[in-house]
Amino acid sequence: MSAPADDVLVAFQPSGHQARVPRGMTLLDAARRIGADIDSICGGRRTCGRCFVSVVEGLHQHAGGAPPAPLSPAEADELACAARRRPGEHGRLACAAQVLGDLVVDVPANSRARRPLVRKAAGERTIALDPAVRLRAVQVAAHQLGEREGDWQRLAAALAGQWQIRPTAIALPALRGLGAALQAGAGYVTVALHHDQTVLDVRPGFSDRALGLAIDLGSTTIAAHLCDLTTGAVLASESAVNPQVAFGEDLMSRVSYVMMNPTGLARLQQAVIGAVNQLAHAAASRSGASSGDILDVVIVGNTVMHQILLGIDPTALGAAPFTLASHAPLDVRAAELGLRLHPAAMVYCPALEAGHVGSDNVAVLLAERPDQADALTLVIDVGTNAEIVLGDRAGLHSCSSPTGPAFEGAQITHGQRAAPGAIERVRIDRTSGVARVRLIGDDDWLAADAPAAASGICGSGIIEVVAELLLTGIIQPDGRFAAADWLRQRFGAASAHWLRDHAGRPAYCLLGAAQTAAGHDIVVTQDDVRNVQLAKGALYAGCRVLLRQRGATRVERIVLAGAFGSYIDPLYAMALGLIPDCDPAQVRAAGNAAGDGARIMLLDRASRALAATLARQARYCETAIDPAFQEEFVAALHLPHATDAFPHLAAHDMLPTVIHAPRERRARRQREGL
Repeated sequence: MSAPADDVLVAFQPSGHQARVPRGMTLLDAARRIGADIDSICGGRRTCGRCFVSVVEGLHQHAGGAPPAPLSPAEADELACAARRRPGEHGRLACAAQVLGDLVVDVPANSRARRPLVRKAAGERTIALDPAVRLRAVQVAAHQLGEREGDWQRLAAALAGQWQIRPTAIALPALRGLGAALQAGAGYVTVALHHDQTVLDVRPGFSDRALGLAIDLGSTTIAAHLCDLTTGAVLASESAVNPQVAFGEDLMSRVSYVMMNPTGLARLQQAVIGAVNQLAHAAASRSGASSGDILDVVIVGNTVMHQILLGIDPTALGAAPFTLASHAPLDVRAAELGLRLHPAAMVYCPALEAGHVGSDNVAVLLAERPDQADALTLVIDVGTNAEIVLGDRAGLHSCSSPTGPAFEGAQITHGQRAAPGAIERVRIDRTSGVARVRLIGDDDWLAADAPAAASGICGSGIIEVVAELLLTGIIQPDGRFAAADWLRQRFGAASAHWLRDHAGRPAYCLLGAAQTAAGHDIVVTQDDVRNVQLAKGALYAGCRVLLRQRGATRVERIVLAGAFGSYIDPLYAMALGLIPDCDPAQVRAAGNAAGDGARIMLLDRASRALAATLARQARYCETAIDPAFQEEFVAALHLPHATDAFPHLAAHDMLPTVIHAPRERRARRQREGL
């Protein structure tokens, strides 16, 4: 059935919510109707300014590539509120702007009622302290009448004589202020040196504060850790959603955006540079400093993020043979990238592994050092793409597996990123089939029908609910929901509490409308289960391909890195066949290992060369062209796909017979509807 002529298509980013709404409806009302998250305290009276949004132009994936139709003109009271509440920002108030045509709207983080909770804190690690930028106080001889040496030459001579350091260059901002610093300090100054070769800064008198920034530039989230380079202490940590999600949730969407839009690369680069500037400013302010005090930066990220950050066209990474501009590490001046830090600040971009495995994985290798393990270790950093490393002292194997964004909440009917109010834990009663859930921000399990304002399901909740549906028998090992009549017979009257019809097929209701922020049921549909199957199949297939390359059949230890890996339950991950079988005691979360690896390189310059060596040592497998990957992927779609490969799982008493029964008993149960 075609849409009414007066309906227009509205899509909200980064949530991905979209629907057709009546022409003339305000953006705020449209967001409420669709379930998109926009904050508003004044109730649409154009006074609080919380519902500030912007229109994203040129997104080819919407409205057939046509530019978005204009909104209604801004009226005087809207302009006055925006100027008062959001000075210097360009956008509209969602409560005032009426939709006149198809468009895509970006809702910034500070306009969302449920701002993303980015779990990328700095880990506790022992790091050798020898940063690339070091401070040295030195007494410089005064210039004498008739001498021909300049201030810079006399400073270099003083460093050589007093520190045995022979710098070869001085940054122009430092040279500009050198004379004044020497005069103010009566010849006694503190010098900031980069690798003892380049003078970045000269300060009068003695100074013992040098700041550096370690950044994990993820495709979905960005985490920044401000460090004191003289003590190694983490002074502040800040994180944010990567604003590039407005241009595409996954990496290939962003590559496609660059291909289809002449200014696409510049816009993506400006978006991420702006976000890094904001994080640097926030972290420095929180520590009582200025972002202008930051002298050194280490940024790790996947290959697409790496090239966009540097303003390098990433389109060659979008198709075979997935060509990198360069895999070598790179030092660039922050000012060249548009970063508003110290005028002479340096940015270090570590080595990359290959077309689909970037410096974020190299940073994980540096933080976890699987190459020094005696036990065969599998390291998995789960994101939109999963970077996987298998190794021990005998060698390293790595690959990237295209899991897609399902584990981060995308492609799931009521999925969302981790934020307060999201469902993160699920338990389903084996007798009644009724779920108990726990929300992010709450310590207690939510009782059935208790007041709540749940907003959706985040990654760990998605894993647990699908696993629980499997373990309860509500879905079958092939991922299909059991027949509705069988479910009613099996669970009796209790099934009415959670059994729903969705597009003519059964769906599972986790929470009723009265317990949700949007006022509608939060359900898990057949398509949601399929998307989890595809994601878990890709991840497990990547693990199996590396095991094949190594000539091994089992792993002895598993390390789950990243925000998602830190919060999933290993037993539930094995129950789905998401990760290979392993003793649960040997499965651990490493937190934001990529960010920790960036911090190691910031604080220990020798680790930069080690990271480059590890990047070259890892034997890379290109899963996109490896026939074994497709074979393993197809075999891995069942839940779990091979129970005889999971002895630790089968031995665990959480599992019912349906999972670890002999083959003939499983077959009989499947015929009966399980």
